[in-house]
Amino acid sequence: MVDERFKLFSGSANRPLAEEIGRALHVPLGQCALGRFSDGEIYFQILENVRGADVFVVQPCCHPVDQHLVELLMMIDAFKRASAWRITAVVPYYCYARQDRKDKPRVPISAKLVADLLETAGSSRALTMDLHAPQIQGYFNIPVDHLYATPVMVDYFAKLAKAQYTVVSPDAGGVERARFFGKKINAPLAIMDKRRIEMNVAEVMNVIGDVRGRPALIIDDMIDTAGTLVKTTEALLDHGATAVSACCTHAVLSGPAVERISKSALTEVVVTDTIPLSPAAKACGKIKALSVASLFARGIQSIHEESSISELFI
Repeated sequence: MVDERFKLFSGSANRPLAEEIGRALHVPLGQCALGRFSDGEIYFQILENVRGADVFVVQPCCHPVDQHLVELLMMIDAFKRASAWRITAVVPYYCYARQDRKDKPRVPISAKLVADLLETAGSSRALTMDLHAPQIQGYFNIPVDHLYATPVMVDYFAKLAKAQYTVVSPDAGGVERARFFGKKINAPLAIMDKRRIEMNVAEVMNVIGDVRGRPALIIDDMIDTAGTLVKTTEALLDHGATAVSACCTHAVLSGPAVERISKSALTEVVVTDTIPLSPAAKACGKIKALSVASLFARGIQSIHEESSISELFI
C-alpha cells in the first residue's frame, strides 16, 4: 500500500507483530525514539513528519500492563500535538477488560476508564480483537472496530485430521463465542458450569452437554494463570472426553500458567500473537501461536481506505 499520508508506528509491547503487519501492508514502521529516564518515566519522540497523516499505533496493553498503557497514551498524545489528521489506537489486547461492570460494592469499572483515557489522549478510533466483553465497545464515544481471531483458529482446526470435536465454553459468558466457533467446524456445544471463588480462582461445578467418546476443544478469549483451564480439562476427561485441546486469542500466561499447561493432560493449546510469548511459553511443546497480523493488516487498510470492514467480523 503506497500512500504518503499513511503511517504505521509501534510501541514496545509487541514490535514483531507490528513489523509483520507492516510487511503485509508493504509499509515500513514509522521512525520514533522510545526510551526511559533514570527514574523510569517514559520518553517518546516522533522522528518524522506526521502532519495531516493517517496514523496507526500498534500497542497491546500486556505485561507490564500499566507501563504499556501509559506508553500508548503518550504516543497518541505526541501524534495529536504533531497535527496528525487521524490517530487509530490498534490495541490487539485490551487491558482491564475483565473489570467491565460493578459486580461488587465500591469497585471501579476499569474497562470504561481505559476507554476514556484513550479518547482523552487523542484517539480518533480504536481497533482491537476479541474483547473479554463485546459491550466494552459501548464505553467509547469514538468508532471501535472489533476483530475476531476465529477465522485463523477455524482454519487451523479444520485442517486437523482428527475425530469430530465437541466445542466447550469454559463458562456461561463465553457461550456465544463457543457456539459461533462450533458452527464453523460443525461441532456440538458443551458448557462448563463454574463458580469463581476469588480473582484467578474458579471451581468447576458441572459439565452441561455430552462430551463422552469425543475429543473436546475449549474455546476462550484469554488464558491467564491457566488454573480454570486445567480444572476444566480434568472435568472433561472425567466426563468421558477422549482428549482435550484448547484455543484462545490472548496468551496472558501469568504466574504458573506455563508450568500448569506443561504438567496438565491438555494435548495442545493454540493461541495467537496478540501478546508475545515468553521464552518459557515458546519452549513449551504444548503451546502453539498463530499469527493474526494479516487480519489486522486488512482491518487497518479498510479503515484507511474508508472501505467496509464488516467481512472481518465473522
